[in-house]
Amino acid sequence: MKPKLAITIGDAAGVGPEVTVKAMPGEIALGRSTPVIYGDARIVAQEVQKYAPGWGVRSISSLDDIEQPQNELLVMDLANCDPAQVKVGEVEAYTGRAAYESVVRATEDAIAGGVDAIVTAPLNKEAMHKAGFKYDGHTGLLGHLTGTRNYFMVLGARKLKVIHVSTHVSVADAVGRVKSERIQACIAAGDAHIRELGIAEPRIAVCGLNPHAGENRLFGDEDEDEIRPAAEAARAMGINARGPLPADSCIRQAYEGQFDLVVVMYHDQGHVPMKLVAFSEGVNVTVGLPIIRTSVDHGTAFDIAGQGIADPANMTAALDYAYNLAVNRSKK
Repeated sequence: MKPKLAITIGDAAGVGPEVTVKAMPGEIALGRSTPVIYGDARIVAQEVQKYAPGWGVRSISSLDDIEQPQNELLVMDLANCDPAQVKVGEVEAYTGRAAYESVVRATEDAIAGGVDAIVTAPLNKEAMHKAGFKYDGHTGLLGHLTGTRNYFMVLGARKLKVIHVSTHVSVADAVGRVKSERIQACIAAGDAHIRELGIAEPRIAVCGLNPHAGENRLFGDEDEDEIRPAAEAARAMGINARGPLPADSCIRQAYEGQFDLVVVMYHDQGHVPMKLVAFSEGVNVTVGLPIIRTSVDHGTAFDIAGQGIADPANMTAALDYAYNLAVNRSKK
């Protein structure tokens, strides 16, 4: 059977609805999946008029026995975001709440087995906070909704994949999270993810925290006290992990094909190289959850919202990544 992909439109004041609608005809043309958009059908219809001429919108209320109609986008209509009340390019609780609700509904359907993966367009953390939902973004929200304690962010592209020990916290807090137990869990989650992509024996590089991976404690103790024991414990579990390695060199080595995944210690250690080498094709994946979730690797881009210039390449890549994960998981 074709996997069902739930695509949440994100914050309607940003570029999420635009990139979603632009990417849908291409995914449907492949004939490999059944994509269902989660959000307000009025928002989707408005974007279809502008960016998908010749296509229509079909609202549904149930996932039972759905089929992909010809030249129509399927929308699980939440009827929660009136286009007349959307202030394009502005941070508002109204659209923050609607974005939150679409993720909740899609997650519920994924947990119940109604959809095989979730693909998320960007929401705005500040807007979501204004609406009263105090999460650090999709990752923390999905962890809460699925009751998952250990979950990690992967940024994936064809030539480079990184998994983060920590993401949306201050640098001071990120250093505090460099603990052997969490690093070992991150390595194990990354190894499992790469295996799910079809690589039988993943090669994993574990970055150091400090310059030159601490250089034998010249630049800090975390590399020897926390990171090295985690890498050694992972190897004892049968995982091919090397580290701690200097981040500036091992990320380059991974890009050249020497590693299948890099474990990074904090947000920018992974995000900066990924956005340098794979800005358009990078995909955000939450691993460790009981469900599959991929996402675009960009924000709501309020500065260009409503102008019709948003590039759907990230959304196309996220759909492709979700499809492959769903197919590989179904083979187990």
